[in-house]
Amino acid sequence: MTSEHFKSVPQILMELPAAEKQKLCAEVKAFIKNLQWNDARQLIYLVMKNPAVKAKVVGVLTTYLTKTLKAKIRYGE
Repeated sequence: MTSEHFKSVPQILMELPAAEKQKLCAEVKAFIKNLQWNDARQLIYLVMKNPAVKAKVVGVLTTYLTKTLKAKIRYGE
């Protein structure tokens, strides 16, 4: 994690071009479209308490990072 090439996932997502953010957002929306939520906090809670939805969202993100961006994922300790 001390490598100069290391970037956190939030940092990578913030640096994405708008078109890529929209593409990734559309993929995630497919899994959360049936959830009833009013704000981001509630959406995060609903996703985190539903293991199936959480796994799908993480899967979309992981696939995007590894296939599209050719990133290598390293989990923190």
